[in-house]
Amino acid sequence: MAAAAGPGRLWTVDEHLADILAAVRPLDPIELQLPDAQGCVLVEDVTVPVALPPFDNSSMDGYAVRTADLAGATEEFPAVLTVIGDVAAGSGALPEVGPGQAARIMTGAPLPPGAEAVVPVEWTDGGAGGGAVTSMRPAGPGRDGSDGEVRVYRSAEPRAHVRASGSDVRAGDLALAAGTVLGPPQIGLLAAIGRDRVRVHPRPRVVVLSTGSELVQPGEPLGAGQIYDSNSFALTAAARDAGAIAYRVGAVTDDADTLRATIEDQLIRADMVVTTGGVSVGAYDVVKEALSSVGDEDEAGSGIDFRTLAMQPGKPQGFGSIGPEHTPLLALPGNPVSSYVSFELFVRPAIRALMGLEDVHRPVVRATLAAGGPLSSPAGRRQFLRGAYDAEAGAITPVGGAGSHLVAALAQADALIVVPEETVSVAPGTEVDVVLIG
Repeated sequence: MAAAAGPGRLWTVDEHLADILAAVRPLDPIELQLPDAQGCVLVEDVTVPVALPPFDNSSMDGYAVRTADLAGATEEFPAVLTVIGDVAAGSGALPEVGPGQAARIMTGAPLPPGAEAVVPVEWTDGGAGGGAVTSMRPAGPGRDGSDGEVRVYRSAEPRAHVRASGSDVRAGDLALAAGTVLGPPQIGLLAAIGRDRVRVHPRPRVVVLSTGSELVQPGEPLGAGQIYDSNSFALTAAARDAGAIAYRVGAVTDDADTLRATIEDQLIRADMVVTTGGVSVGAYDVVKEALSSVGDEDEAGSGIDFRTLAMQPGKPQGFGSIGPEHTPLLALPGNPVSSYVSFELFVRPAIRALMGLEDVHRPVVRATLAAGGPLSSPAGRRQFLRGAYDAEAGAITPVGGAGSHLVAALAQADALIVVPEETVSVAPGTEVDVVLIG
């Protein structure tokens, strides 16, 4: 963390974010089993050890045949072939298809030797001796499909309805590159090529706690002067959405010793700690009181630096490290909108950096302001207003006002409208930067 610049320093949004990202490094790689690696970032290239599919196989239920035996086959003059056996998925020993012969074959089963193509069962009488059928008839008790005949009503080209070995990926191909985020399709591919574990940056463990003696947990009755704790729920959900394993701690009262002890107890399961509330200049700003002197004087850069940022909402911020492992801690303001906007701007990128992702930022687009009147913004501050983005129209509509307490309006927003520091008014129809958070 950069050294504190003094109490009078006014930090820009970009300076604060750069300071955070300079101090946060990807978590050390570990080897995880596939179910536990979902959402993690690969740290090594994965190559294909065996081709997919590993053998020629049928893409249809039908009959494996030699194409020469079907030359000129029609509904009026079908080709009549002797059925020599069944080939099911997972079959080991395979019958060899000779001239005038066919083998019943199921989807995914290996193409038997001698066969050149597969004809769907719908092109045949299914061995029933009548017209075309719509499904494969089951082999009766004691039958393996090795008796009887089948009539085929169409000819077939070589390799028809055959999935060639290696048609998906070949042995030696790059399956997944380092830096890939492992979602369900990637997990499936790893399993398909026989990998049961991979080396990844693990998902960071993020502990979220809110402060304030006025906070009550949802579901409990409110007393005089009390409000429900929404911040810890919103930020825990946001941390999970960012890719973290998140733990929510119940609201801590305005007592510095209690808060310090609570945070210290949580460090055993934290790669990052996020607090909300108590970072301003009031008499009960407990986070500031509890953490202003936690740094190790023998360790450069440790401790928490509380700052004033040239932004609205979210002017008061804190950042640094705490504990023997120098766990990153981000202290956010307590107003719900300030807290959430601060999370999007600072905490989410830090979580993504811990994960080892190259692009840690939300997408930013240009959009036309669709508003009933001009938007005002304080001079010298970068303002982030909530908005609803219409991608088809390329327009952004403000949602709610600029108040930091407007939780209902925040719930309707999927974007942040960015008003630069030097701009004090934005007229409708103006193009603005929009951060997409939905």
